[in-house]
Amino acid sequence: MRVLVTGGTGYLGSAIVRALVRRGHEPIVFARRASASGLPARLVDGDVRDRPALTRAADGADAICHTAALVSVWRRRAEEFDEVNVGGLESAIAACRAHAVPRLVYTSSFLALPPAGATAAIRANDYQRTKTLARETARRAAEDGVPIVALFPGVVYGPGAATEGNLVGRLIRDHVAGRLPGLIGADRPWSYAFVDDVAEAHVTAIERGRSGAEYLLGGENAPQMRVFEIVRDASGLALPRRIPFPVATAAGWIQEARAHLTGATPQLTRDVVEIFRHDWSMDSRLSIEELNYRITPLNTGVGALLRALP
Repeated sequence: MRVLVTGGTGYLGSAIVRALVRRGHEPIVFARRASASGLPARLVDGDVRDRPALTRAADGADAICHTAALVSVWRRRAEEFDEVNVGGLESAIAACRAHAVPRLVYTSSFLALPPAGATAAIRANDYQRTKTLARETARRAAEDGVPIVALFPGVVYGPGAATEGNLVGRLIRDHVAGRLPGLIGADRPWSYAFVDDVAEAHVTAIERGRSGAEYLLGGENAPQMRVFEIVRDASGLALPRRIPFPVATAAGWIQEARAHLTGATPQLTRDVVEIFRHDWSMDSRLSIEELNYRITPLNTGVGALLRALP
């Protein structure tokens, strides 16, 4: 199958591209700097906000895998999140319709879902707000007959670049280097999804995902501190300290004020602190049953990440 992958140069996107190649498919990477990526695919430079360009790139594709997103805690222009996270999906849907592409796989986020124990999603920051809106866009498209399959990865982690898309990798690198000030909500559960598991599930969804379905791609549900207990056991490093929520909220306010003055992206905001207050456990049974989704144990995945550190 020829598969157009938007955002194929990102942390998860590039893993999906490699998984497609391993399974005999022909990926077409559509990203702003695709030609500089060196990925084993046909490389097309473009922006998902450019609907005609994305539609041209989809010509002849057997499937579209839409992973492109603006993943950030803050932007001076909040509208950027709407343009990329909602408008980009609308562009992918338009391209799917224009060429009658038989499968559109959309990568959402666990943050578009309600936290454990809640009945509605929260919209703490603009990333979460727009991923929630995009989920509604995907559902409407499915109702209108678009062959869309939505995937909701948990906290994706593993070896590779310590980017916004690999938060756990970044935290562990900072901890090993002595730069991590501590953990906010250290005892709150998250669902840790190993990057290769999530990538393989995307390929299976492209091959045989059920149109209109929403698949949760979580992993081992564990508190944040469990990750660093594994690091401690492997390296002897002490556990990071716990940062109380009031302290974190004050720090977020200070960084937001600085960001508004300088334009620099803050490392922490009050909205992010709100996200850390919740339980983000996930139930991936449907994905296990229908997508043959496998879950790498957290101990194994963090061990692989540690071995890959420079």
